[in-house]
Amino acid sequence: MSTPAGRPSVLFVCIHNAGRSQMAAAYLTHLAGDRVQVRSAGSAPADTINPAVVEAMSEVGIDVSAEAPKVLTVEAVQASDVVITMGCGDTCPVFPGKRYLDWALPDPAGRGVDAVRPIRDEIEKRIRGLIDEIAPAGQA
Repeated sequence: MSTPAGRPSVLFVCIHNAGRSQMAAAYLTHLAGDRVQVRSAGSAPADTINPAVVEAMSEVGIDVSAEAPKVLTVEAVQASDVVITMGCGDTCPVFPGKRYLDWALPDPAGRGVDAVRPIRDEIEKRIRGLIDEIAPAGQA
C-alpha cells in the first residue's frame, strides 16, 4: 500500500483534532520525514490546538503551534493507506482495502501539560513501531 509517489500515507483521526491526532501526526512527520505522507483530522474539530499539547510537544522539540484542527473528510480517508483512530468511534468512514487501527489513548482535552506528557510519550512509542512497520529506515 502506498501513494503514487511510493510513500505510505497515514491519517490520524480523533474527535477534535486538537490533541492526540495532532501529536501523532507531528511525531510521524518528525521521525519519518518524507518517507510517509501524514494527515490528521477530527470528526468535530475544535477551533484551536490544545495549549497543553503545544507545550508538551515543544518540550521534545516539535512545534505544533501553527497547526489547525481540520475536519474529517471522506476524501482524506480514501487517500490514506492506514487510518488510525483515537476515540472517534464509528464516525470514521470505512472503505475496503484500507488498514484501520484504533489506538485507545486518553483524551488530553481540558488537561494540563503534566497529564499530556504520558499521552505524548505513548504516542511516540506507537509511532516508532508504526514507522518500523510501514516505512523502515533505508527504504526508498
